[in-house]
Formats: sequence, structure tokens, C-alpha cells
Amino acid sequence: MRLLLKAKGKCTTDHISMAGPWLRFRGHLDNISNNFLLGAVNAFTDSTGKAKNLLTGEYQTVHEVARDYKAHGIGWIVVGDENYGEGSSREHAAMEPRFLGGKAIIVKSFARIHETNLKKQGMLPLTFDNPADYDKILEDDLLSIVGLKELAPGKQLKLTVKHSDGTSDEIMLNHTMNENQIEWFRAGSALNLIAARNKD
Repeated sequence: MRLLLKAKGKCTTDHISMAGPWLRFRGHLDNISNNFLLGAVNAFTDSTGKAKNLLTGEYQTVHEVARDYKAHGIGWIVVGDENYGEGSSREHAAMEPRFLGGKAIIVKSFARIHETNLKKQGMLPLTFDNPADYDKILEDDLLSIVGLKELAPGKQLKLTVKHSDGTSDEIMLNHTMNENQIEWFRAGSALNLIAARNKD
């Protein structure tokens, strides 16, 4: 997978999915996803709402990069700071990353409601076992999450980070998913699991 964005500092649900004029698109997930992470600060550039497209080398709005990766079948990860997703319990802040092809959000710590919303959407909300490992993530890294087949409550996962200079790091990650929430992840979302059970 690729790093979509490493967000620096405060990243509330309004940074992830802005309100204001965007709320008129609440019933249209594709349109409202154009606001994805528009308010987030890129840790590598200090610019807001822009990320490096590693397929082209250009900086674009975050949703444009995410859509390009998705079109090329490339999964992506967002890395964040402390209390990621604080603020209002805006569900679109969790729906948009899943819709745009995201696989995991890895942060120092989550706001509880946003973490739960990500679980419902089938996203992996993970935290650094050592928060200082946030600093090891570089813009052009290749990322792999190891241990997903054995995903279980309380069991750590490992992030393998391959840097462009040929070096690598292994970073331990924690999660708070229970058995039900792991089923949501395996089904792609809580709604998918309910639909599958109702079909049987």
C-alpha cells in the first residue's frame, strides 16, 4: 500500500470531511468525498489538503490522489497524530476513506466516536504501539500490514515500512476491535455483514 497523507497536528472530523457548503452533498457520497482531508496539514509540506501522487510525482488534492490510487488498484493508508477524528460524530469522515479505497488509518490516538465509525465502515483503525514511530513514516514509503489473517481481539499487528533508500522499519500496531467488529472488517462494513446475514 501507499501512504496517502501523513497528517500533522489537530485533525478533527471537520478537517477530514468539511461542513459548510459541502453538506448539500450529504446524500451523494461521490460528490462529498471531494472534501476528503481538505483541512488536514501535510506533515511533509505544511500545506493543507494536498498530497503527493506517487504515480505522477505531482501534488494534488487528497481526494484526487486517492481516486487515482483506487483506479490503479493501489490500497492506501492515512497516518495521523493525537486524538485523530475529534469533534462532531460526522459519519462521512469515516465513509469517505472507505469509498475512496482506503484500507487503514494509523494514528497516535483516536477520538473514540470516530474510531467506532471507522470500524463500522470496514476500515482498520490502528494506533502506534510506540507513538514515536509516527516519525518513521516517510512520504514515499511502501507499507504492508502483517498479521491480518490472524486478526483477533488484543492481538497486535505489524507494519512493514520499506523506504525508497532501500532501508526498512517494522512498527507494532494496536487495535481495539472485538470479535463482532473484526467480522465487520472481514465483510467490508457492518452493513455488508447485516446484508449477508439477512440473505441467508
